[in-house]
Amino acid sequence: MSAICPLKGRGVLVTRPTGQAERLCQLIREAGGEPIAFPTLEIRAAKQPEHARALLAEPWDLMLFVSRNAVEHAVALLPPDLRARWAAEQQAASGAERPLLGAVGRATAMALREHGLAPDLVPERGFDSEALLALPALTEVAGKRALIVRGDGGRPLLGETLRERGAEVAFAEVYRRVVPDVDLNAELAAWRDRLGFVTVTSDEVLQNLLAMLGPANCGWLLAMPLVVISDRGGATAMQLGFRRVAVADETSDEGIVEALCRLAMSLG
Repeated sequence: MSAICPLKGRGVLVTRPTGQAERLCQLIREAGGEPIAFPTLEIRAAKQPEHARALLAEPWDLMLFVSRNAVEHAVALLPPDLRARWAAEQQAASGAERPLLGAVGRATAMALREHGLAPDLVPERGFDSEALLALPALTEVAGKRALIVRGDGGRPLLGETLRERGAEVAFAEVYRRVVPDVDLNAELAAWRDRLGFVTVTSDEVLQNLLAMLGPANCGWLLAMPLVVISDRGGATAMQLGFRRVAVADETSDEGIVEALCRLAMSLG
């Protein structure tokens, strides 16, 4: 990729949470860029996980995971014997006693597979609630029990739509998102000299970044070329004032770097 990707040593701001940015940083280096890791979001376990743990152990028709973080923190709360039974039933092609497992996108589906749980419902295209809701299995859900596994808060669309379609919906909030407490003054001077591109993976990550910078420092950042991972994220970025935005074709690290390269080539 580095032979055709004109990053030319320019800095690429990587705003993913600590522990989730290593692969993306590696691919940016291979593409000829200089990754600058600066997480604008921290992922922490739920303060009081007992309610989520109890929900996860209940019988459900559908269990829908909205992110890789949701999978990782839910697996830590699932009773080991329950997870083992689900995996065994999947291998036996029997789903009579386990919920259908849904993943909002490929990265979330991969996280389930890494824990021995093959997802039943994954959008072929798209990686958001809208894409998941378009699957045939989620259009006829009247009378079914659906558990949405997510962080604290989050978009209401998935739950609201399933309820409108007649499902009984509950939420297992298995993690929380926290804005890092950091002093940006030491970073800003170096960023102005090195930074050529910005990457963000959610609206919240982008809004946190701008809030951490403050109004006095946002002007020059808004002029930076930006890569996002969804059309919705692109629309948010444009509303916030970014002028050059590229949307990755998929949410994977490879997809983000491909969008970076495409953006760099368009700029010359």
